Amino acid sequence: MNPSLFSPEGLAGVIFLILIVVTVIGAIIATCTKRLIRSVTGLGVCFCGVAGLYYFLNSPFVAMMELLIYVGAVCVTIAFAIMLAEPDESRLARKISGLSGGLATLCGGAVSFALAYAAVKGQWMAPATKINDGSLKVVGEALLTRYSMVFELISIVLLVAIIGSMALARSGRRRNS
Repeated sequence: MNPSLFSPEGLAGVIFLILIVVTVIGAIIATCTKRLIRSVTGLGVCFCGVAGLYYFLNSPFVAMMELLIYVGAVCVTIAFAIMLAEPDESRLARKISGLSGGLATLCGGAVSFALAYAAVKGQWMAPATKINDGSLKVVGEALLTRYSMVFELISIVLLVAIIGSMALARSGRRRNS
């Protein structure tokens, strides 16, 4: 028996689909627009959709970190870099051949097909019997034991982003003579 749209399972499915649509629309805006500030906005929308998916999957702490780190830090850093960059984009633009678009589409399609094939034909693990409650204690223990290297790598990436934005801010825009 299929669940009704107004049942909890049906509404959960609708919310999940809405979050996926928000994520995909943000990704399309980020990749297809010609203006950089719109790309950053699309990236922020995509990250908000991903945070919603994390929250939907019972990980509120990871969802909040997604918002704080990616939307709050990375997107703002990119926005500052755009504001400090050269305003005359016509001098920086270069011609892109039509072959690169077709090649990118072919590569993207091949990767998508490979992932879909792996998802359909692959052996899936049985669902876990113990469900993570998403509490801060469980996440903290995991970050400091199993995932400590990943945690340190994320902090190094954020440090590089901050140093890069400081370097851009110090040099400023080039002066037109």
